[in-house]
Amino acid sequence: MIGIIPDSQYKTVVDLDRKYVDVSDGFCNLVGYKREELIGKRYDDLTASNTNDIPTIFELFTKSGYMHGLWMLVNRRGNSILVRYESWIRSDLKIEGRLETVDSHGGEVG
Repeated sequence: MIGIIPDSQYKTVVDLDRKYVDVSDGFCNLVGYKREELIGKRYDDLTASNTNDIPTIFELFTKSGYMHGLWMLVNRRGNSILVRYESWIRSDLKIEGRLETVDSHGGEVG
């Protein structure tokens, strides 16, 4: 079922502790952080507050190994960014994600 979001400029890889281990240049630009600032940071820290029950969603995700949907990020300046995401657990137990930005009317941006 992988392939809902085409190969994206916004890519992330996190470990099972939800910490970034790799991010694309596009993702760095999107959220306004340098790669070295993101590596080791939990994706919880870039999730807009009061938008998701991260522990519950993560538990469901780890049981299924795949998830897609909408997520609200917050960039360095505190601005919210709505993204459509697709994530899966790889054979090395890292979680790879592809994201695309979504405008307020539900369409892809840029």
